[in-house]
Amino acid sequence: MNHRALGTITILCSDRHSSSEAMNKLLTKQGHHIMARLGVNVVQKCLDHCPGLITLAVDSTREELEAVTRELNAIPDIKATLCIMLEE
Repeated sequence: MNHRALGTITILCSDRHSSSEAMNKLLTKQGHHIMARLGVNVVQKCLDHCPGLITLAVDSTREELEAVTRELNAIPDIKATLCIMLEE
C-alpha cells in the first residue's frame, strides 16, 4: 500500500533560460502533486545564463515524488532534491 508523503522538492536551475521550457512542461504534467511553488532569482538583474531556485510543496506518495524528482534531474542544467517531512 502506498502511503501519503508530504514534503518539498527543491530545484536549482543553473541556466533558467535553457531549461525553463522542459521544466515547466514537466511541472504542468505533474501539477496534481504540487500544492505550492516558489521561485527566486539567485542573481538579481541577471540577463543571460541566469540561475534560479524553485521550491515545490508536494503531497503524493513517496514513489510518485521520487519519480518526479528523477524526471527533473534528467533535464539538463537542473538539480532537484526531494525532502519528505511526513509520511503516513
